Amino acid sequence: MARRFDCSDPDQRTVALMEAAAAVRRGDLVVLPTDTVYGIGADAFTPDAVKALLDAKGRGRDMPPPVLVGTVRAATALVDDLGPYGQDLIDAFWPGPLTLVCKANRALSWDLGDTKGTVAVRMPLHPVALDLLKETGPMAVSSANRSGAPAATTAAEAEEQLGDSVEVYLDGGKTTDNTPSTILDLTTAVPRLLRRGAIPVEKLRGIIGYVATDD
Repeated sequence: MARRFDCSDPDQRTVALMEAAAAVRRGDLVVLPTDTVYGIGADAFTPDAVKALLDAKGRGRDMPPPVLVGTVRAATALVDDLGPYGQDLIDAFWPGPLTLVCKANRALSWDLGDTKGTVAVRMPLHPVALDLLKETGPMAVSSANRSGAPAATTAAEAEEQLGDSVEVYLDGGKTTDNTPSTILDLTTAVPRLLRRGAIPVEKLRGIIGYVATDD
């Protein structure tokens, strides 16, 4: 039976974070608020949990989830190399709605799907998400909706779509902005925009100069 906690209540929030962290460690799924939309998350290092996440969304291994982190140190441990631009982008936009695609650390034992040796990593600007991530470590997190359906902007919307496939719902109220994160690929010599989002390309170029787009 899924449980939903009101994180606006300080006492309930403390219990909620404990219950959510315990669920993640057991390999169960949780829904959490972020600075963009609600996300469905699992322990990034538990392959069965990541598979359950993809199954809950109705997705295959060809659409691996991004990884959210609670600290910059956690992010750098996941990647092989940030390249010449990664640290400047992190300094400018993290925590916030910028997802960086980097070459994954080859020493890590995990299975996010068909990643082709990369990982999409982000540090969200939301206190509930950051508190949970600092307890659990890196989590595979995708938007909390069935594939093809609108992204959830409330915990109730997420629960309507995902139901009992999720163990714990962290209700942080309605998200203030449902614009998705900007996704930037740092695995090539020139950073390439993969998805337009909350951070405009012009702001990225203001930090690192040239950004390739499909325009």
